[in-house]
Amino acid sequence: MDHVAPTLEDIEELARETVANLPPAFREEAQKVAIRVADFAPDDVLEEMEMEPFELTGLYDGIPMTEKSNWDVPQKPDTVWLFRRPILDEWAERGDVTIADLVAHVTIHEFAHHFGWSDDDIAAIDQWWH
Repeated sequence: MDHVAPTLEDIEELARETVANLPPAFREEAQKVAIRVADFAPDDVLEEMEMEPFELTGLYDGIPMTEKSNWDVPQKPDTVWLFRRPILDEWAERGDVTIADLVAHVTIHEFAHHFGWSDDDIAAIDQWWH
């Protein structure tokens, strides 16, 4: 798969494999979160985040577990979004990682937000970019 651009379905399959391989303490809760793959983030999301289309590879859309209450009534399901075209662009630019590793990295990053981690928390332990 590392020589042909994966489809939306291929990216979703890689993300689901990543979740299936999480440690048991995280896997059960992660499997309750929807995974969706689109070519790009919607324009309104990009505008709100002040980002360009190729800058956003993934997004957690939901209420982090650390902020949920038993009294909350869910308005929509928690969702991890992966954006195929920015992921492919980064994969091509880097040239030093497999598509499976990149999708796993983005997936885990977005699930970390579900578990209540901030970008700064993630960056403090994430050796991906070092």
